[in-house]
Amino acid sequence: MNLDPFIARFKERHRELESLLSAPDLYNDPRRAQDVTREHRRMSEALVLAARIEALAREIADHETLLAEGSDPDLATLAQEELPVLRAEEEKLQLSFRQFIVPADPTDSRNTIVEIRAGTGGDEAGLFAADLYRMYSRFAERVGWTLDLMDASTSGAGGYREIVFSLAGEDVFKHLRYESGVHRVQRVPATENQGRIHTSTATVAVLPEAEEVDVVIKPEELRIEVCRAGGPGGQGVNTTDSAVQILHIPTGMIVRCQDGRSQIKNKDKALSILRARLLEQKQNEEAAKYAANRKQQIGSGDRNERIRTYNYPQNRLTDHRINLTLYNLTAVMEGDLQELFDQLQAHALALKLEGIELA
Repeated sequence: MNLDPFIARFKERHRELESLLSAPDLYNDPRRAQDVTREHRRMSEALVLAARIEALAREIADHETLLAEGSDPDLATLAQEELPVLRAEEEKLQLSFRQFIVPADPTDSRNTIVEIRAGTGGDEAGLFAADLYRMYSRFAERVGWTLDLMDASTSGAGGYREIVFSLAGEDVFKHLRYESGVHRVQRVPATENQGRIHTSTATVAVLPEAEEVDVVIKPEELRIEVCRAGGPGGQGVNTTDSAVQILHIPTGMIVRCQDGRSQIKNKDKALSILRARLLEQKQNEEAAKYAANRKQQIGSGDRNERIRTYNYPQNRLTDHRINLTLYNLTAVMEGDLQELFDQLQAHALALKLEGIELA
């Protein structure tokens, strides 16, 4: 892939952004100023990388010239030894640069709401849902994200029928966007007396937090009810009318939040979940217009799509969308997810770049 046209385009865009940033009226619109600043930072990073690629290309060309001339045998031998290392470094830098070619998704940097629900498998499915929650929680701790529990419904044996939480931090949705779908576990449940392996499932939905400008919710479209919270949470939660349930009349969506004892905070959290779900619906409607291209995507994220299998007896994790198998399931369940996320993002990037090259 010839990167020269992209580097030239980035240099021109960088100059345009420099001019925009020097214009005082830009800061009259804080959101526009934030977008321009973010793009300027991205272009600056790309050009630093481009300069390294160009310098490395010149060094490789000099080594190739020494080999072609052959006037100094010692220098030619040295060039022959160094060329594979330089070419490997060039390939690595070019791969990094390609990430800047694909336009940044504005939702990548958004905070994210994650909903995990037990699927088939009874109590074991609820336990698996709890394990997935713990897995994402541990990863959040590793990367410094903030987790806020929004709603939870427990099941037997200490699992969850449903758990909803938000994650705030750097590039949260970029990391988690490919987690939506059906997760399948194969293991021997603690209640199994004969050592038989059971298969259970849980569904994960990952929703970028919607801003008010993304989704407009009119007050008359909502029916808000308050009631007494149930389940664990302490005496204060269970004895006050703090739980909030919101019905979005046009779509029939119902959101419930009962995590805290503050009715106002629960209402804000419920509205945040509702906005995220409405944004997802809006995005899915847009994506449906391009259904012919869906086979080229990493996965639709539909909740009836089995995306991954967690096989405990073999300590194996398999992501079925990219045919990736890892034999470190124990570490993954402790939050060691970076390799998996990197592989998913690399696959998605390759497909997007293929589309750009074809265009």
